[in-house]
Amino acid sequence: MRTTARETIFKVLFSRQFSDSDGSELKNALCKAEKHTEEDIAYCDRILALIDEHREEFSKAIDTHSYAFPEKRIYPADRSILLIALAEILYCDDIPDKVSINEAANIASKYSSERSASYISGILSSVVGGK
Repeated sequence: MRTTARETIFKVLFSRQFSDSDGSELKNALCKAEKHTEEDIAYCDRILALIDEHREEFSKAIDTHSYAFPEKRIYPADRSILLIALAEILYCDDIPDKVSINEAANIASKYSSERSASYISGILSSVVGGK
């Protein structure tokens, strides 16, 4: 299921912010623990590769659409969630934008602060509106 695959990506991205590791060992361990299918693993690899390739672009998008804080001041969990959704919204035509926004809000509700879901939804809706 893509929801648990997104959570796996979230955990990898979150951990990367606090270590020099690329997160591949963590990703492999999480994929095994969650019993991800080959399709889920391919999705994780695809999104992580997009984030690595377009990181600077995504940071600029966050800065442009986040009126309250620049990307570097955003809570690490929220930053991780935004990166996943931006990769999907900007580079995955097979995933509807509404699904990406909804999934991001759900992950934020589970792993971040009370206000994060609406904050993240607002940024992502602004990105979608500017496409």
